[in-house]
Amino acid sequence: MAANGSRGLAEAMRGLRIASHSCREAAAPTRIRWTAPARSMATEASLPTTTSSPSSALWRPATSVPVTIFDFPSYEPQRLESWSTKHLYLPLRRDILHLAVIYEGDNTRQGTASTKTRWEVAGSHKKMHAQKGLGKARAGTRQSPIQRGGGRVFGPKPRDFGTKITRKVYDLAWRTALSYRYRRGELIVCQDGMELPLPPDFAVLLQRGGLRENATELEASFRAKWAKQVLDSNDWGRRAGRSTFITTSPRDNLFEALGLVPNWGRALDVADVDVKDLLETGRIVVEREALLHMIDMHQSDITSPSYLVTNAALPKAVSGEIIVE
Repeated sequence: MAANGSRGLAEAMRGLRIASHSCREAAAPTRIRWTAPARSMATEASLPTTTSSPSSALWRPATSVPVTIFDFPSYEPQRLESWSTKHLYLPLRRDILHLAVIYEGDNTRQGTASTKTRWEVAGSHKKMHAQKGLGKARAGTRQSPIQRGGGRVFGPKPRDFGTKITRKVYDLAWRTALSYRYRRGELIVCQDGMELPLPPDFAVLLQRGGLRENATELEASFRAKWAKQVLDSNDWGRRAGRSTFITTSPRDNLFEALGLVPNWGRALDVADVDVKDLLETGRIVVEREALLHMIDMHQSDITSPSYLVTNAALPKAVSGEIIVE
């Protein structure tokens, strides 16, 4: 009986294993092998090829900007020149301009204010009156700061208010101011020899002595009226925020006429110009030679000393080349 029972249990277990194996095969998903479809030559496309672009196709920033040279005072264009971007197209740097203006203002201060201390005031240093018995407040000498006419406590003394700035930073501020004016269209470059001559008829009248009574006053009045007319016709006058005229040397007629109308403009020699002067008025009218002089004197940050780099290996920023004449 025991043998028959164990044999029946083994057959039952064998049947269960066969059944479970068949169930797993039935439940397993059928795997389909994928094959790439054949393509004909008509529909076959070539793979894209990537090629590196040549160096000439790369973007490069401009190295020069155009500058129109005008005639004065007719304001007629004469020619077109190419100027370096390192001279007239620098980005605006308010911090550098601020440093330069403060530097110029500090070095302009005289610093001559001076007061006397109690030891420098003239007079006797004797005690004014007795300490007690008079019913008065105690007092020392007449030079005491609390006495009228006495010395000054912590008063000003002659001193130097000047500050320092790096030369390269100051030169960069110069060209930044010029670039700011150029970007806004407020830098007018004229031919050399700017002068404001009187009209021919009035000049002949002066030579013939037609103005006898009050000749000086009449001439000054006409010069002022003539200067206003020229500046307003070119949009350089009071409505445009005045103009600063910069020349290589003083010009008698121009400087005298603008001196009579300070609210319309002013004239400066190139040696008297500062960064602040380039930022104050609405227009900057400058001679071409004066502009070249200012740039040549303030470009230490873009040039190297001759003992470090040879002139042949040093790339120079060139300005003033004629494009159209």
